[in-house]
Amino acid sequence: MARERSAGDYGYDVGETVTTGGTGFGIMALIAGAERGFLPRRDVIARIGRIVDFLGRAPRYQGGFAHWMNGTSGATVAFSAKDDGGDIVETAFLMMGLLTARQWLGPGPLATAIDALWHAVNWAAYCPAPDRLMWHWTDRGDWADALPITGYHEALVAFVLGMASPIHPINVLAYEKGWKTSSTFENGKTFYGIRLPLGPDYGGPLFFTHYSFLGLDPRGLTDRHADYFEQNRAHALIHHAYAQANPKGFKGYGPAWGLTACDGDKGYNAFSPTNDLGVIAPTAAIASLPYTPAESLAALRHYHEHLGDRLWGEYGLRDSFNETIGWVAPGHLAIDQGPIVGMVENARSGLLWRLFMSAPEIAPALARMGFARAMPSV
Repeated sequence: MARERSAGDYGYDVGETVTTGGTGFGIMALIAGAERGFLPRRDVIARIGRIVDFLGRAPRYQGGFAHWMNGTSGATVAFSAKDDGGDIVETAFLMMGLLTARQWLGPGPLATAIDALWHAVNWAAYCPAPDRLMWHWTDRGDWADALPITGYHEALVAFVLGMASPIHPINVLAYEKGWKTSSTFENGKTFYGIRLPLGPDYGGPLFFTHYSFLGLDPRGLTDRHADYFEQNRAHALIHHAYAQANPKGFKGYGPAWGLTACDGDKGYNAFSPTNDLGVIAPTAAIASLPYTPAESLAALRHYHEHLGDRLWGEYGLRDSFNETIGWVAPGHLAIDQGPIVGMVENARSGLLWRLFMSAPEIAPALARMGFARAMPSV
């Protein structure tokens, strides 16, 4: 399993707390590493096997996993006072990684063990009504703090996998009436001359374009609301334009760009153009490489060549920095590092997109949700 973060004092045991969604991203990063020759394939298979074995022994909530777990015992680590049970969005990110691994591995005992975890997730149990999918589930039986999942943000893949489940699928109404009827689902406004089809003004944090789309291939993916590659490209370009305009006058903006969820000098935050405190996370621009290749590569070169002496750490570029006050994050976050590797590989070869989309459960689910998909050329 992937640790939530590598360093820092955040009120829990950083050395023992592992992340469910970040592990899904990490599995995908491991596969990319093996395919590129950075890691021996046998070692990656063994690591995935240990993860699957751990998950098979960890507590589950209607088949879903907690946001955080103790990396030794598997015991649930409460994410917050009321978030101490299953988290279906984190579970979806994990399952996206596991299904990608299943497709990469081919038939065999490990793929069968992955299927057992996948089939055990009772997505429907996270729906108190057919038209609603809830973020959380607890055995207390109280939905008051469960948080309905409404669009538009990073959780799209939870609906795709909920629809794709061969054993416990959700009703399409959860997507049509829950996700798509939110006041922040459709946008249609223009920011810096760029039209944004979906989401909050200015797009929200850039991880909206990364997390679900580590596996979901946005190229040629359309519905009556948007072309999802163009949606993600517009979102990234708006962030790039915002950094060039730099309306709040933060130091370093321009060559450094992209706002997302990350550690900040005042704590973890989901940064965006409407919630900007001068904190840049390298993952924001770098993981946007499929959408903005020139702008993302320029940012990567800037971080490495001009800020590398301050930003480079044990696991690559540190999580975030604030040049205005001279602050750099003490470590790295799994949910930021994983998307860097995965999305760079998708930009390079489409590897993870091909693997996840090859899972036979995915295309029928997308069709039932109203998506059309023109096959990408690569």
